[in-house]
Amino acid sequence: MDPVVSIIPWLAVLVSLVGAGAVIALGRRPDLREGASLLAGGVKLILVLSMLPVVWSGGVVVYRVVELLPGVSISFRVDGLGLLFGGVASFLWIVTTVYSMGYMRSLNEHSQTRYFACFAVSLTGALGVAFSGNLFTLFLFYEILTFVTYPLVIHHETPEAFAGGRKYMVYLLGTSKTFLLAAMLLTYVAAGTLDFKPGGLFPAGTDPVLVTVIYILFLAGLTKAAMMPFHNWLPTAMVAPTPVSALLHAVAVVKVGVFSIVRVMVDVFGVDLLGQLGLGIPTAFFVSITIILASVIALSQDNLKARLAYSTVSQLSYVVLGAALLTPGGLLGSVMQIAGHAFGKITLFFAAGAIYVGAHQTKISEMSGLARRMPWTMGAFTIGALSLIGVPPLAGFASKWWLAVGSIEAKQIGILVVLLSSTLLNAAYFLPILYKAYFEPLPGTVGAEASSGIHEAPWTMVAPLVVTAAGTILVGFYSDTLLILARQVIR
Repeated sequence: MDPVVSIIPWLAVLVSLVGAGAVIALGRRPDLREGASLLAGGVKLILVLSMLPVVWSGGVVVYRVVELLPGVSISFRVDGLGLLFGGVASFLWIVTTVYSMGYMRSLNEHSQTRYFACFAVSLTGALGVAFSGNLFTLFLFYEILTFVTYPLVIHHETPEAFAGGRKYMVYLLGTSKTFLLAAMLLTYVAAGTLDFKPGGLFPAGTDPVLVTVIYILFLAGLTKAAMMPFHNWLPTAMVAPTPVSALLHAVAVVKVGVFSIVRVMVDVFGVDLLGQLGLGIPTAFFVSITIILASVIALSQDNLKARLAYSTVSQLSYVVLGAALLTPGGLLGSVMQIAGHAFGKITLFFAAGAIYVGAHQTKISEMSGLARRMPWTMGAFTIGALSLIGVPPLAGFASKWWLAVGSIEAKQIGILVVLLSSTLLNAAYFLPILYKAYFEPLPGTVGAEASSGIHEAPWTMVAPLVVTAAGTILVGFYSDTLLILARQVIR
């Protein structure tokens, strides 16, 4: 099927930028300002979904904005992988905007116009990466995303926030300028082009040592994937407001990191070349260290957002592990993890924010009996936690199932042991939270007195977390539908 040339990918990328302009223009009128965000989100989702018929049937949508040099252009190419990520990000932007309205107003946060404007531009960056047709376009929007999320990380403008923001920029900009830019330039020299190509773009006979060096540079440069030892920026960034944490962990930044790694592995190097050079399985074992160690660190965190942050560090590496197995099952698990983790983790962060607003609690040790006063919030949290553990039939089970299948296809029993061990660790750091909330009594001698100040957050916060929890269930039940898009990666 010939590629379909259409301006729609470019419009989908630009619409949230226009939305950001409207947010700034309407800054003194909060209702209209937030309405502009929702309208832009709705238009973006419609534009993304309008490409579904072409991609569903196995085609791609392409559009070239401008050619800067021979083989270097700003261009877009929407395939199954990009549409899956772009669709999830676009939908969750709408949900997170509604949640942000409740959160920011309930706490009377400052600089709300700046917050919503940066939030919108961050989706321009995320979708630009999702729909990028070459490495240059990916790099451009990858960097835009770094700069525009910095004001979100330092939103509270405290010394702790500024320290977290400095680490955020040093890690992400330092590695992209040092490693990612070098990898891109060496790729251009070796291949003569930066355009993504299914199966890889390096010509036959390219020096294997050079290809290996480029591959390592890509892994080191795409630090948004939060693989150890370049992970510490992510827990530090938890100084940001909870909706920003949800954005970082489920929609934009970290998903852009792991998505970019999968894109590079599949469409820059290709599964066959990585297999010939013996780079896949060592990569899988390398990220297994992150999967296990981050889970162990999560066990020791009493702060709820910190525990969720280290959980993200661990579970992000499932995406890289699946792709590195270089098997059909592994690649399917990798792509499914992008969607499944997004819905599960954003639900957990939404719940964490609702707990802070409704109960003024941030520590797990303070959550005894919380489910009695916040049943909707804790019900959604339970669904998100069980999904990330891998309990069927939730979304997390589908991705872990295919990752396990992929490890068996690759004949890597060690990787299967890693998956099983990490699942036990997932249960070890999530189930105690549920036990405290459901089975321990409310603190104090009289339950009514002790819990009088605890209540559900505003509906603008509760409704989004119920929607994302429902999405976690639906992705699990209808995973076969997503597999149609995911299977395009292994063609």
